[in-house]
Amino acid sequence: QVQLVESGGGLVQAGGSLRLSCAASGRTFSSYAMGWFRQAPGKEREFVATISSYGGVTRYADSVNGRFTISRDNAKNTGYLQMNSLQPEDTAVYYCAARRTTSHDDREYDYWGQGTQVTVSS
Repeated sequence: QVQLVESGGGLVQAGGSLRLSCAASGRTFSSYAMGWFRQAPGKEREFVATISSYGGVTRYADSVNGRFTISRDNAKNTGYLQMNSLQPEDTAVYYCAARRTTSHDDREYDYWGQGTQVTVSS
């Protein structure tokens, strides 16, 4: 079992930045790839970014590529999502998730956090 807890969400103006954190406990965090997903009201959950277990591979959704950066610190059992140039369309609940290898498919993830709200005002 891996327990995940997100933090760092909040309200920010368009053009601003936030950094989300995902603290992991339980099994060895470095054994798992991590993903970030988001779900806006009335929409399906969508892929944002993923990173391999040791950080060597990262992938991004087209909508966030160049604005968001996924990273991890295995010594701290924590993953991060740095979000820059935020836009109102980035407003959503953001979730971190873990599985053995990277994936953009949320159905393939085994462990999920509870989510953190990000609201971007125009």
